[in-house]
Amino acid sequence: MENQMKVNVAVVGATGAVGQQIIRLLEERNFPIAQLKLLASGRSAGKTVTFNGQEVVIEEAKPESFEGIHYALFSAGGAISKQLAPEAAKRGAVCIDNTSAFRMEEGVPLVVPEVNMDAAHQHKGIIANPNCSTIQMVAALKPLYDRYGIDRIIVSTYQAVSGAGQSAINELVDQTRDILDGKEPQANILPVGKLPVHYPIAFNAIPQIDVFTDNGFTFEEMKMVNETKKIMGDESIQVAATCVRIPVMSGHSESVYVELKEDYDLDEVKSLIANAPGIVLVDNLDEQKYPLAADCVGKLDVFVGRVRRDLTHPRGLHMWIVSDNLLKGAAWNTVQIAEELIKANQ
Repeated sequence: MENQMKVNVAVVGATGAVGQQIIRLLEERNFPIAQLKLLASGRSAGKTVTFNGQEVVIEEAKPESFEGIHYALFSAGGAISKQLAPEAAKRGAVCIDNTSAFRMEEGVPLVVPEVNMDAAHQHKGIIANPNCSTIQMVAALKPLYDRYGIDRIIVSTYQAVSGAGQSAINELVDQTRDILDGKEPQANILPVGKLPVHYPIAFNAIPQIDVFTDNGFTFEEMKMVNETKKIMGDESIQVAATCVRIPVMSGHSESVYVELKEDYDLDEVKSLIANAPGIVLVDNLDEQKYPLAADCVGKLDVFVGRVRRDLTHPRGLHMWIVSDNLLKGAAWNTVQIAEELIKANQ
């Protein structure tokens, strides 16, 4: 992007896992930066980060931090976004927010570039980044939605601990070491819920991500339901989700069952997926090839495999979808939106 007009960029939550990935992507992709401002909490202020060979000092995020900023990329938690994104937008910045703070807010575009980039151009200062699990699913399903329409989606996720932050990663490592050493593992992080009840994630699977709602589904599951409808622009799609945390560092996996509105040809389905932007089809059963969480880490694409016809429903289809939750599920989707806006001079 070297030939683009240079812009002033602020990264809010610069010391977090997603913030660090955003900074790395801005550097690797030669994002057209005139000035980079790294913002975080007061306790991180004064630390430095190397960017393009220069030391950038982290500053405390305040409303006045956004004076002169063109793009503000937020990944510091919903409360910070609620407080500071409107302040940044008021000062003329385009805010791209990774939290759930604005996703379902009327008038705020919820954007996956491969699916609904047009919506981003209608922003009023704030653009929301969807939930990581939603992003990879809708990106994979978009070509099928356009060709056949979708009646129903049933998804089960297998989500990496990095989605719960660095403390969850550390706890997985510590618990694994303790169990292998014959010690009792200590659980203080997962699941993140209303109760102070936690379970070991090492050698385990926890069928709870986020807090339970009154209908028995978690907020994470309801995010997938509601966000899918908003991103696709279709309230008629029926969605049900079960979200599970598994002992994997990075890389979310999903088993997705979809009922299309029209009959389909399986070879055409695979061709549509393989040719869709940002999607890689890995589906060769003769060679035992399919997407693996370990293989997607560090990559920007969404990987799809195990594509097969349902045995009971004439328009039913199954697939396995894998992506790096910190990249396409967060940092890359954010930077990608900003890149597309710059290309369109927005």
